Amino acid sequence: MVEINFGKQHSRPFALEKNRQLLAIRGCAGKPLTHALCCESADTALQGCELVLHIEDADVQVYKLPQHSDPSQRKALLRELPDVRFAGSVLMDPITQDPVLYTENVFLKFIDSLRATQCMAILEELGVMIKQQAPYASNAFFVHHPAVQGTDIFTLAAEWLKRDEIEYCHPELLRQGQRRAIHANQWHLKKTTVTYQVDIDASANVEAAHELAQGEGVVIAVIDDAFDIDHPEFAGEGKIVGAQNFDRRNAKQGPRPKNALERHGTAAAGVACANGKVGASGVAPRASLMPLKLTKPLGARAEADAFYWAADQGADIISCSWGPAEGHWADPADPRHSQVFPLAASTRLAIEYAATKGRNGKGCVIFFGAGNGNECADNDGYSSHPHVIAVGACNDQNRRSAYSDFGKVLWCCFPSGDQQHPDPKFKPATSTPQTRGIRTTDLSTRFVAQTLPAYTDSFSGTSSACPGAAGVAALVLGVNPGLDRLAVRQILADCCDKIGHADDGPLGQYDENGHSHYYGHGRLNAMRAVQRALALKATAG
Repeated sequence: MVEINFGKQHSRPFALEKNRQLLAIRGCAGKPLTHALCCESADTALQGCELVLHIEDADVQVYKLPQHSDPSQRKALLRELPDVRFAGSVLMDPITQDPVLYTENVFLKFIDSLRATQCMAILEELGVMIKQQAPYASNAFFVHHPAVQGTDIFTLAAEWLKRDEIEYCHPELLRQGQRRAIHANQWHLKKTTVTYQVDIDASANVEAAHELAQGEGVVIAVIDDAFDIDHPEFAGEGKIVGAQNFDRRNAKQGPRPKNALERHGTAAAGVACANGKVGASGVAPRASLMPLKLTKPLGARAEADAFYWAADQGADIISCSWGPAEGHWADPADPRHSQVFPLAASTRLAIEYAATKGRNGKGCVIFFGAGNGNECADNDGYSSHPHVIAVGACNDQNRRSAYSDFGKVLWCCFPSGDQQHPDPKFKPATSTPQTRGIRTTDLSTRFVAQTLPAYTDSFSGTSSACPGAAGVAALVLGVNPGLDRLAVRQILADCCDKIGHADDGPLGQYDENGHSHYYGHGRLNAMRAVQRALALKATAG
């Protein structure tokens, strides 16, 4: 077992255990692991093994060993290969049993009062190489100790954290993230009649808001898997700004998808700001899109880099429809429901930088999908970050979507699709969805066999709710750009519709502050939010 502390010296650490039935292999720098494993020795070592995970950027592969297999001989064979840097057991989360990988890089931040020369002197004393100086925090670095391999890096980081000059120090951990989706009617924007003449009146009142605002002059950064930036709904001068690919090994490809599986970002971006010229409108159709491709595991240093880039390149709003893996929404016994997911110090500091330094000090407004596990979002280090607005999903019946996460940190909800549970005893009780989900952009003809630009009617989850809320914030900032992030946050809360149902139980009830664990402050009402922003602007003169 190893312990990791993402906080300061006396913060509570969390533990990871070794799983000896999983085998991790890491290649040497500059030598592709797939080439290193193309030999007879590797074939012998991996006979009967199942590849369960490949982290491309770190060039790490994880294999599941056959039952009753002796891992020591397999490791010995692999360690003899010239281009294999590491072959050993895998760390795992003791609750979820999910593998957790590490890169042997360490995030290290000195206290702010230290001068740059003092930081460099200590780094030289520690015998480390600087991999990156983090731009989103003072005196912060990713470093590498060339003489330390394996889990010894955890011991070393813990020892360094005991020094008074060091504020944060932990190895770079990589975990598989999860997109917040649950796999033509834009009922989320206005009252709509859908298939079979069913009237849906459960929108965020967006169409009415478009009479006053459409997001002009606002930049929405969407951090996601990939983006079809050639889609007609993202066309036009100034629509795409600051695009970047944070998958370093594929940086030349830009933010575009590599294959048809990378379609999540295109759908999320469409909910936020699709032009609406052809087949689907975003909530803020005249806002600009900053597409930031990030498919790396959670905790990678590129994750922090993406937030810094967004703020530094002029994003007003940042939308993130992803987060930690979660329990199955319909299985109350899933152990992931109770898992606390801590946030790496590097990512936490980068979010704080964007929220306090972005927009020339007024702060970027940052949204995260609360999650689709029907579990407490308070345990999620991303959506529970105090500078983040956590967005839940509500359905076409004016109720919480059955899968949507809840808790004290939930700020608001936005219309999305729903799932029906077959057991009538399921709590909260679920109603039959009248719609397939949300209509938005999908990959166009270069990726799918269609003759028209592609759209989907079934985008769902808090993956859809999050960019929808981001779009409402863009409408607000479009009419009153002088607002800081806290003012925008409060406007969204004050202008929500109090939805819900009598059988939601205590978690669905609104307290004296107008907050509910199921709905946050309620379902966003775009028209009311824009009107409030205009009123504040008029009052300010």
